[in-house]
Amino acid sequence: MTGILRIAVGLIAVFNIAIGLMFLFNPAGVAAQFFLIPDGGQGMATLRADFPGFFITGGVFALIGSWQRDARALLVPMLLLAIALTGRCVSLLADGIGPAAIQPMVAEAVMISVLALARRALVAQS
Repeated sequence: MTGILRIAVGLIAVFNIAIGLMFLFNPAGVAAQFFLIPDGGQGMATLRADFPGFFITGGVFALIGSWQRDARALLVPMLLLAIALTGRCVSLLADGIGPAAIQPMVAEAVMISVLALARRALVAQS
């Protein structure tokens, strides 16, 4: 079971790193998929800085956790995703439910769950 969870965490890592790299190298192309509109050069810089920072950091620590069997490393992507999910919940309360609100929340909740299960399995092995 731990092996399957480590593979799942590895897939989560690659997924997040890929999103981060897309923001780094094609920010305008991927921004629309995230309902973002960059405003000039500073908006593009923000897309190239903040989003890769979030996604690549989470992905790299998920990869470290999976590859090195380090349960502590999995706390980083779990926290990043939990804060993002919390922000989405606040947005639902403040702005209401839009047609595209639920899908990213489900994706984040699933990733958090997989990371938490993997972390638990790795801690049990120690």
